[in-house]
Amino acid sequence: MSEPLPAALRRERMLELIGRAGFARVSDLSEAFQVSDVTVRSDLDALDREQSIRRVHGGAVLRTAGMREASFEEALESSADEKRRIGQAAAAMVASGSSVLLDVGTTTTAIARALVEREDLEQVTVITNGLTIALELERAIPRFDVVVTGGTLRPLQHSLVEPLAAVLLERVHADLAFIGCTGVHPTGGITNVNLPEADLKRVMVGSAERAVVVADGSKLGRTHLGRIAALGEVAELVTGISAAPEDVEALRDAGLPVVVA
Repeated sequence: MSEPLPAALRRERMLELIGRAGFARVSDLSEAFQVSDVTVRSDLDALDREQSIRRVHGGAVLRTAGMREASFEEALESSADEKRRIGQAAAAMVASGSSVLLDVGTTTTAIARALVEREDLEQVTVITNGLTIALELERAIPRFDVVVTGGTLRPLQHSLVEPLAAVLLERVHADLAFIGCTGVHPTGGITNVNLPEADLKRVMVGSAERAVVVADGSKLGRTHLGRIAALGEVAELVTGISAAPEDVEALRDAGLPVVVA
């Protein structure tokens, strides 16, 4: 028999199975992972507490199965002032001569705008998989070099994803990466509702000397299907004034430095 999986990895793979089907029975999970029904129920209870799944009679369903992903334009209108403040706080971390990975998203678009406004910055290389972000940064050329990853276009978010998006990212090592997400949780870590984008965000974390998560307050305390990183894999979180104090404190207690812009 193969060695049993560690609990954290087993739960992550259970979540993937539930995500693909939308529902899974305790008995099926027990057979798939060669563990007892009692262990499966304990794992599902843990995932339920993280709000990744919802326990139902005999199994579990994915909480986000019916969740509609907002378009880029819809998300841009949400918490605009808060995202602007987050963008300014994040942009203040960038120094002349540095290289930056800038993830797709409305909060990272606010970072792009704040970077352009910093007329003191020179010789900054920004690599992005966001077409909207690249257009925002165009105004800063030639002070900035703007590199677009390439890849397959997702129309809803104007983002470039696999296949081919990771080819460039796997060949660079940037000073700093700003990563957007839809969930930041003390035990669930950094997650995203969209799996193709979550995969690329994970590559970005690994391709940077320092990864900083940016998320408005509505993202805190949530967990979604696409796992990006554990809290210990990122340097800090920059969030906004809508963040609930108890959510901020829980993340700090879990070891993640949090800046409230």
